[in-house]
Amino acid sequence: MEKKNILINSKFLNKEMELKSYGHYGLTLLLFRNINTDDEDFITIVNSLEHVINIGRCKVFITDTTDNESWYDKSKQGFDSSKRHFEYNNFIEEELVPQIYNESGGAVPIITCGTFNGAFHAANSFFRRPDIFLGTIALSGYFNINEITDGYFDDNCYFNSPVHYLPNLNDNYWLSYLMSRKHIYIASGSGEGEFPNKSIEFSNILTNKGIYNNLEIWGEEWDHSPKTWAAMLKYYLDKKL
Repeated sequence: MEKKNILINSKFLNKEMELKSYGHYGLTLLLFRNINTDDEDFITIVNSLEHVINIGRCKVFITDTTDNESWYDKSKQGFDSSKRHFEYNNFIEEELVPQIYNESGGAVPIITCGTFNGAFHAANSFFRRPDIFLGTIALSGYFNINEITDGYFDDNCYFNSPVHYLPNLNDNYWLSYLMSRKHIYIASGSGEGEFPNKSIEFSNILTNKGIYNNLEIWGEEWDHSPKTWAAMLKYYLDKKL
């Protein structure tokens, strides 16, 4: 596969962020890092897509996370973690997406993707900005920011928690975008470490808002692991996209 490492000097985060790309052309998949998954695991996931990457059907970008500087840094106060999350949103929308466009030769459609906390960011990024993103693939994810805030909840938390802001979304401008998107995929295994009820709950919220989504709950042989996520991504790229 064609590979490239890109450094983005982020003014919002005041640090360099690494962006890895795999492939040369095709549907753009933006993969958000799972804070508990190392580089070798991500290589396993990307390698499951090698067959579609090499023929130009898909190009994958993997972005850095700042979760270890926000909600997963338990030494920080809630306000500071929320502020860092706000800065990360700005990085995604104002710096990361333009960099992907630059690397792709134009404003390409982007589908966000992630596993566990990466699925949270992938889904949240899409539902916050469906004018920028074409869809999302959220694997083994949670969609309620309260899972990681230790009880802290401010306005920024609300607007970064899909299970909170989507039921109250009544703005026709944003709803029209979401209702027109046909690539919203939510999946979970049922094996060890998985929590399919969170995916089911979120899918029900979307359905109740009239937002099309594709929910799949895999069997008990699929646990909370890169093996599961590699198989799921391969399935969606082969069968759905």
